[in-house]
Amino acid sequence: MKPNRQASEHSFRSWDGVELFYRAWLPEQHMTQAIILFHRGHEHSGRWRDVVDKLDLPDFALFAWDARGHGRSPGERGYAEHLGVLTRDVDSFVSHVSRHYGIPMENIAVLAHSVGSVLVANWVHDYAPKIRALVLGSPALRVRLYVPFAIPGLRLLLKFKPKAFVNSYVKAKLLTHDPAKIESYDADPLITRCIAVNLLVDLFDAGRKLVEDAAAITVPTLVLTSGADWVVDQDSQRRFFERLGSSVKEMHVYPGFFHDTFNEKDNHLPLSAARRFILDAFAQPRREPSLLEADRNSPTQREYEALANPPFPFSFKGIQYALTRFALRAIGARLSRGLRLGVRTGFDSGATLDYVYRNRAEGVTALGRRIDRNYLNAIGWRGIRLRKAHLEKLLRRAMLDLRAAGRPVHLVDIAAGHGRYVLDAVREHPDIPATGLLRDFSDSNVAAGRRLIAEYGLAERFAFEQGDAFDRASLAALPRAATIGIVSGLYELFPENGPVRASLAGLAEAVVPGGYLLYTGQPWHPQIEFIARVLTSHRNGAPWIMRRRTQQEMDQLVAEAGFEKIAQETDPWGIFTVSLARRREETSHG
Repeated sequence: MKPNRQASEHSFRSWDGVELFYRAWLPEQHMTQAIILFHRGHEHSGRWRDVVDKLDLPDFALFAWDARGHGRSPGERGYAEHLGVLTRDVDSFVSHVSRHYGIPMENIAVLAHSVGSVLVANWVHDYAPKIRALVLGSPALRVRLYVPFAIPGLRLLLKFKPKAFVNSYVKAKLLTHDPAKIESYDADPLITRCIAVNLLVDLFDAGRKLVEDAAAITVPTLVLTSGADWVVDQDSQRRFFERLGSSVKEMHVYPGFFHDTFNEKDNHLPLSAARRFILDAFAQPRREPSLLEADRNSPTQREYEALANPPFPFSFKGIQYALTRFALRAIGARLSRGLRLGVRTGFDSGATLDYVYRNRAEGVTALGRRIDRNYLNAIGWRGIRLRKAHLEKLLRRAMLDLRAAGRPVHLVDIAAGHGRYVLDAVREHPDIPATGLLRDFSDSNVAAGRRLIAEYGLAERFAFEQGDAFDRASLAALPRAATIGIVSGLYELFPENGPVRASLAGLAEAVVPGGYLLYTGQPWHPQIEFIARVLTSHRNGAPWIMRRRTQQEMDQLVAEAGFEKIAQETDPWGIFTVSLARRREETSHG
């Protein structure tokens, strides 16, 4: 590569319409491969120039953004509403590069530093993109704050001041030993010195999630660690690396390096390692492990089996959960309507789900309503309500795409609960004459759904019937006219993949080629043990024990049935996902 490769300047429209700035270093010949760079907190794309030259990859197009609130991108300096906003920006940027420059996702590698490393690792965990390789420099999985109880203190501050900022304690001399880089950092007017407190807390939570669930990341991954890093914790990086699900992974520690791994005096060492790793990844076809039988042998299967074994009754956890169950039933269920409904019908029932969607606290006395509000504000239920909004958003997209193509909109939902999310989306577009069939296994859900259809005035266009979502023959017998198939919140409740594969195969037979599939996933849940130990299912009041499916596993199950994912929405915590897929024209089913 010629030295001082020149960058061109561009912008792209992110998921919410905001125009974010980026630089591109394009090859002279036709581009077929790309590396996308993500800077650390406080910085911007201009600080990658030396790295671009020293990587010496003339056949690759390289791209680097200015994150929202940084460099030449808009937004309040150092601020975003939550880390999920930035993770979605990552998804939008990589998708833009792939689409705009015609580079397949599997021909894209990502190289990131510090906070950027956490953003892209979070994106790979939550969205399961089919990229070629991942290079993480000094990932800020746990920032050294040097103040006792700093994170609890910052959480408390946010309750009184939701938009608070702190200035970085990190001086340039703690980032690198290179005098020229220290001088350029201190003189750079685009450096953002502050960071929002909410992002600092979200970064801590995301780092903990990534360390605990690193097995979900199967992309070939290189972790580059600075040996004398005063900014981030190395033990967290090591645990993350050890738990990675990647069959191809490396970790290198550079003694004496400060935090800015790629801008240290001897940065040729990590950059040479990154260059070799990337070239090796591109020298062979991209492969990913098959997860179709992850219910038999996988980290999530082992987690499920551990949850299925209750703790010893007289252990600390056993006593703690027993007291929580007692308090929930003896006090909470008597005062809170939501808790009472959950105890009676199951916390995973359609009735509970509909109550959570309505989000109106009800109970006996002001205390009961306060308990109910706390219950409805649990992180899982907040995620469920966002899942409903994301379902409606992607359903509207599919409906509008079908109308634009001059095709009918006919929906089939195989486990609709009460069907509120489908009917709400349809009511918002009276100009689209959608029709549909909603099904559910529960007679009470069918009755409630029929009442809702009548209440919404849609009885001439929608029907609700009883049906088994896992009966492939029953699904295959449906009229093969659906242009949108929907399965929401169902597969997350069942650990085995066999019935799910049969259900998806049957649903695929009911959806016309070129039609759409909306499906949900639950790749992560911070309260999965609490749920298993305290809450009960609609299935005979048994403990509500779930096996998480990584997004990659869920996408593979859908792909096997003949669908290709084209869009995804995720809540800020990465708990619930909603994906939109299109049925391929030629499909073979297992």
